[in-house]
Amino acid sequence: MSAVLAKSSRNAVFTRRKIVNKVALALSLAAMAFGLFWLIWILFTTVSLGLAGFSLHTFTEMTPSPNSEGGGLLNAIVGSLIMVGMATLIGTPVGVLSGIYLAEYGGTGWLASITRFINDILLSAPSIVIGLFVYAIYVSHTKSFSGFAGVIALALLVVPVVVRTTENMLKLIPNTLREAAFALGTPRWKVIMSITLKSARAGVVTGVLLAVARIAGETAPLLFTALSNQFWSLDLGRPMANLPVTIFKFAMSPFQNWQDLAWAGVLIITVGVLGLNILARTYFSPKNQ
Repeated sequence: MSAVLAKSSRNAVFTRRKIVNKVALALSLAAMAFGLFWLIWILFTTVSLGLAGFSLHTFTEMTPSPNSEGGGLLNAIVGSLIMVGMATLIGTPVGVLSGIYLAEYGGTGWLASITRFINDILLSAPSIVIGLFVYAIYVSHTKSFSGFAGVIALALLVVPVVVRTTENMLKLIPNTLREAAFALGTPRWKVIMSITLKSARAGVVTGVLLAVARIAGETAPLLFTALSNQFWSLDLGRPMANLPVTIFKFAMSPFQNWQDLAWAGVLIITVGVLGLNILARTYFSPKNQ
């Protein structure tokens, strides 16, 4: 009798677990479908409206003036490439070196703990806060918006992403590799450069590409730093055209050709960010090291 009751109890528990599992699976699938629906809708709207503003003039002509027909986004595209490229060149070495210190030297020391805490704050801080910070310490003193200010703001957004990625990737390297190199008399800096960093290079490069993808579409920090420029200018000491601010300005305008160019700019950034993410995950993921 007791055996029958025990078996019946086990069956009841098993049935209840199956029901709970099916309910959880159904809720998970529903949440995934809900998010996927909006994502597909956004991508469809971006592609359909973006293609309407696409033409050869988009990449060969400057941003048009109000009430004018035609025009393109050449100066905005070039300005964005310059600022994103310089911000990456400035932020990447700082982030990589900081990540190396935290993973290889800092350990659990007080300086490493403070650095991680500040890095977490920067990583989660709204980008508009970074823009206002650069405006207060640079733009307000120079009395002019400039490409340099935009580069500084974007570089500050690159650093925390690269720091976190570099530290995490270096911590994944087994300590046995370090110990073997130390046993042969290799200095620590040589171990880091030739073994740990080389072994983690795919993950570090992935972090850099993801940081570039993040800053490519940032509008808020550039509104307070680089602002925009309707004309062709490579002078980083003056306001510089860029895609995010141009999109913001054109999308809010009542002119149809400006709105078409805004959607074209959105599509350019979307395709660029998508390409960087695919590149990072396809060629530079840790499994492809």
